[in-house]
Amino acid sequence: MSDPKVLFSALFEPRRVALIGASSDVTKTTSRPQRFLRKHGFSGEILPVNPSRSEILGETAYKDLDAIPGEIDHAYILLNGASAVRALADCGRRGVKVASILAGGFADAGAAGASLQDDLARVVRETGIRLVGPNSIGTVSTDPAVALTANAAFAVETLRTGNWGLVSQSGSLIGALLSRADARGIGFSRLISVGNEVDLAVGEIADLLVDDPKTKAILLFMETLRDGERLARAARRAHDAGKPVIAYKLGRSDIGQELARSHTGAIAGSDATFDAFCRRHGIARVSMFESLIDVPALLVDRPQSRRGGHRVAVATTTGGGAAMVVDSMAVAGLDIAGPPNNLVNWLKPFGISAGDGKLVDLTLAGAKPEIVAGTIERLLADEGNDAVIFVVGSSAQFNPELAVEPLLRFAGSGKPFAVALTPSAEKSLALLTAAGVPAFRHPESCAEAMALCLLRRPPQPVPRLAEPSIGALDAMEAGRVSGFDERRAADFFGALGVPMARSMAVPDAKRIAAAVGEVGAPVVLKILSVDIPHKTEAGGVALGIPDGQTAAMAAREIEKRVKAYAPGARLQGFLIQKMERGLVEVILGFRRDPLVGPTVTVGLGGVLAEIYKDASTRLAPVDEREALEMIAEVKGLATVRGYRNLPKGDVAALAKTISAFSTLAHKQFASVAEAEINPLLVKRDGEGVVAVDGLVVLG
Repeated sequence: MSDPKVLFSALFEPRRVALIGASSDVTKTTSRPQRFLRKHGFSGEILPVNPSRSEILGETAYKDLDAIPGEIDHAYILLNGASAVRALADCGRRGVKVASILAGGFADAGAAGASLQDDLARVVRETGIRLVGPNSIGTVSTDPAVALTANAAFAVETLRTGNWGLVSQSGSLIGALLSRADARGIGFSRLISVGNEVDLAVGEIADLLVDDPKTKAILLFMETLRDGERLARAARRAHDAGKPVIAYKLGRSDIGQELARSHTGAIAGSDATFDAFCRRHGIARVSMFESLIDVPALLVDRPQSRRGGHRVAVATTTGGGAAMVVDSMAVAGLDIAGPPNNLVNWLKPFGISAGDGKLVDLTLAGAKPEIVAGTIERLLADEGNDAVIFVVGSSAQFNPELAVEPLLRFAGSGKPFAVALTPSAEKSLALLTAAGVPAFRHPESCAEAMALCLLRRPPQPVPRLAEPSIGALDAMEAGRVSGFDERRAADFFGALGVPMARSMAVPDAKRIAAAVGEVGAPVVLKILSVDIPHKTEAGGVALGIPDGQTAAMAAREIEKRVKAYAPGARLQGFLIQKMERGLVEVILGFRRDPLVGPTVTVGLGGVLAEIYKDASTRLAPVDEREALEMIAEVKGLATVRGYRNLPKGDVAALAKTISAFSTLAHKQFASVAEAEINPLLVKRDGEGVVAVDGLVVLG
């Protein structure tokens, strides 16, 4: 189905819905879709399919799909395993527009399940039917009402309407978000569980929601990324349409990635690469699950902050509560703006000294409506800040009329304004939400939302890649044919524009002395072997060799150590390299990530690279501007950026080299799976950089 409007209608606004495997037993999960559809006001036709029933829960039942007259918009398959595959094939043959499969037990259940999932993919290819799932707990719209789901959370009495769409790879967590949002008075426009994404995946569905007039924000709960190109397109289109895309993704830790793999049957991918993906395409990634329903209030239909604005004024009726919010904001990269003089002077007659610090603490004066309202009014009018947060203490729980109700008038203010509630105060939370004032239960979520509101960047342009030079293509071909030892890797990187240390390869120890004379002592001596990527571990490196005779002796010792370390390794001789020095060692890494594609990483290099893991990652390629941002994010490079009286490094040359290295993303180099330069030495400002070791891994 190629028409997005037809697909959207079949997914979210179907008029005729078949339930294949429907049950009349209300204790069974397979009875829920029919019950929930009617409970929440579905006005279309429900078509239960069950060969042993003529009627199910008051609806005429059919023995099979062929017995149903007319077109079918959406079929929810409530059968398991091979039966679900056969039902999908029947749907495809019958011309059903979209099918969803409830059952798991496919790629999430080992080799046998993966084979069944392959069968589902084959049916999709052969028939053209669109598929949600398997492992999909359903699809829901609130207007018009279509609760096509088996999720027990939809047993609620009423389904609140709203304008946020939720796309989730976890079915059960749709229920968790639904209940948390409902307690706040927040509703959704669309909710969909995509499961294993054999066909329809997060990106394509998010793209449909961009054009949905009833959806103003697109929320994503993700465990992996299967359709990065479609999601990138959706995020960029959503930005142009003024609809924020907000994502929460599992897999920040190794154990989290493993759990996500076991649940979805797909790898979670590197957390750093997903961050890079979100940064490039303008997706607001949140770190807290609660933030999925907290953050949109500060991003949807809200005034844009001034470019680069990050100063937030904070007033409070609880010093400790405000300190938690301020602490979280500082971690998020926001600054606290002090009160303006007109506010300081206005508060003095009330016995409030607001000029002693950056916080405006109203605690001692008590929460009085006129003081609260007057304070916020003056802070919002102050040009010295970019946003305002008010933190409310116990009065939010017991006396909302004192410090909460006065805030309602500031809904839709001319600059970002948010309220953080320290106690559990559900009444105040709902009151503020209903009035359109962004309100938060957690200081961390409040800070995260404000940081995204002020610091979130639009989608970044993808740098254009020039056609590779003939030299780079020739070096690539030589390495592909003969294998990439360090000499061929150096030739390749040099052709890309990476400055490489002067070096010479010799086939054996006999010619080393002469080679040292040509390169110029002191030198580094290295074994050459396509089978030994990490030469130091194999004892294949000798540093600071002063002359040819010493180098020849060192070569024989290196050969002995390497043969003992890796008896079967193929040895191609030695590399004599000019001994170079710099202010700091940098590691450059390139990888074709299975989820997001080519990435480039910059970090503190040398032997410290794996210990400190101090690095910055972006989607490749990057231009020099983005490379400078990466350098600024690596803590260990503070010394070369300019720190106290230490000599500044050639940061411009480093940025240029990072950009050149990232051109490995070009399709002409598609056979390069990974590459690494470690170390790249950064010299003094104006003296450039030089790479002294490189590695290329072909896919």
